[in-house]
Amino acid sequence: MVRQSVLFYAFLLSTTLLGSGMLSAQQNSTRLAYIETYKNTAIAHMQEYGIPASITLAQACLESGDGTSRLAREGNNHFGIKCHDWKGKTIYQDDDAKNECFRKYNQASESFKDHAEFLRYRSRYAFLFDLKSRDYKAWAEGLKQAGYATNPQYANLLIKIIEDYKLYQYDQTTPVPPSPNLLEQPVVIHPAKGSALYTASLYRDIYQRNKTAYIFAQPGDTYATLAREFQLFTREILKFNELSKNQNLSPGTLVYVAQKRKQAEKEFPMHISEAGESLRLIAQRYGVRLSKLCKYNQRQQDDVLPEGSIIKLRRK
Repeated sequence: MVRQSVLFYAFLLSTTLLGSGMLSAQQNSTRLAYIETYKNTAIAHMQEYGIPASITLAQACLESGDGTSRLAREGNNHFGIKCHDWKGKTIYQDDDAKNECFRKYNQASESFKDHAEFLRYRSRYAFLFDLKSRDYKAWAEGLKQAGYATNPQYANLLIKIIEDYKLYQYDQTTPVPPSPNLLEQPVVIHPAKGSALYTASLYRDIYQRNKTAYIFAQPGDTYATLAREFQLFTREILKFNELSKNQNLSPGTLVYVAQKRKQAEKEFPMHISEAGESLRLIAQRYGVRLSKLCKYNQRQQDDVLPEGSIIKLRRK
């Protein structure tokens, strides 16, 4: 997502000007004014999305040249986000290739919001939200680890900006929402005696996602054997997992043993797709009926999604 040209500029800036002492008075003044302009936006997004305000501000400073880059000036794009599956306005600029497509916004606040959602609702960044909200160093290293930028100095550049301008002060008293990484932390349930799940729970762990029970297949499991174990017809368990016919079941596969819900939990209004993901995979991931995702997004069941596609998980 991050443009190499911007990072190269930032790297030179940090190693020459910062390395010799400080930014020039004019550049320092520009950065301070930029931080003052957007600090409240960054704080608000920390409250709503859980991303440290210091990280948001440092990334914005770095990637927009403190708001002076062409993308920021003409496209209100402060984070260098490329088009991907974008349906809105666009702006073109040479980057890794000539004349690449970048998102264009009506105002800067839209760019900041898009950046927050880009991090919160993409699978590759989910682990970041298990980090402490005040640990800006871990967040900076995590962004580099997740592949946000190719520059090996990316984390150090962010940390340098945060510490030089004391951006960590904006992380201190801001409450953050629950981690959106709940999907990576399976919740074991303990069915009450007499329930349809109780007997099966004596032999295997049963989990819950979006208030729907599921298990992970073990060696030797088939959909037919699982149906008998959970007192279901084979066609029922296939329906719960939106399969039209019986098929091989690999160990570790997530299998729902109850009907999925019509929409995702409130914490997950959308999902931003990675390359190669399908609606079917996303439906299983969030415990939402595939037919509903098709309806919400006007797509077909087996559509393979372009990277960066915004998939609605809830009704409006």
